[in-house]
Amino acid sequence: MRIANANRNEMEELSGVHAGAGAILFGRLWGRSDFESPFAFCHTAILPPHSGIGYHRHDDAEEIFITIDNAAQFTHNGRTAIVEGGAAVPVRSGEIHAIYNHTEQETRWFNVHCVVPGGDPKSTDLDDDRVGVELESTDRLPVGRLDRTALKYGQRHGGKGEVGARMIWGPHDFRSNFHCLAHCLLPPETSIGYHRHDGVEECYIIIEGNGRITVDDETQEISQWDVIPSRLGGSHGLYNHTQKNLELLVVAVCVEKEQFDSTDLGDDLSQR
Repeated sequence: MRIANANRNEMEELSGVHAGAGAILFGRLWGRSDFESPFAFCHTAILPPHSGIGYHRHDDAEEIFITIDNAAQFTHNGRTAIVEGGAAVPVRSGEIHAIYNHTEQETRWFNVHCVVPGGDPKSTDLDDDRVGVELESTDRLPVGRLDRTALKYGQRHGGKGEVGARMIWGPHDFRSNFHCLAHCLLPPETSIGYHRHDGVEECYIIIEGNGRITVDDETQEISQWDVIPSRLGGSHGLYNHTQKNLELLVVAVCVEKEQFDSTDLGDDLSQR
């Protein structure tokens, strides 16, 4: 089973990322060669105080910038606002964006990237670190919140018990084959049942807690900051065998835009 971990000890220090301020700790979790769909990569970083990723544009690809904690200044198409942690900002093809940690604490960041079919995941730097720019109201930016109170509970893929889930961004929010960014919470002794996608690839990003994940009939323990992909035709599911909540993000990319498929396999994974 392929599991990557956003462990700070395995990250590399990079300076001037897209002409951004300072140096960040950066981790390449999964890349384009790891997927068969237009899913290009999943990256992570820790943004120390007064560091960031500079202003840049992708013409043939789309991204979602996700912050798990703290706050940061997001720039989206010329507007900059302070966004509190636990947020996801989408960037569509041709749009320009940046992030800067203006605080005195570290910010945990993830980035998922999808290539527009037939496109090239190149970027154009605009030589602007976005430090000291005028700030606007947060409601001027497209911000999706990781809000536990907004989760809807129900059985997922024939799993055990009821799991909370909410689609933060969906296929209508993108020009590429991104299907969704979803926020999920598994209470103790619940699961996302074992299921298969034939035309969809996903990544599970564990942001809190522990559990047992099954991918293609192999089961392993997982913990915070683990990132687990599921490729075309693969089967997967997740069981929280602990007495604490298990929280994660699910990123899905379709081979054909909006052609999402799922086949439940009749296993709640509680006995794995």
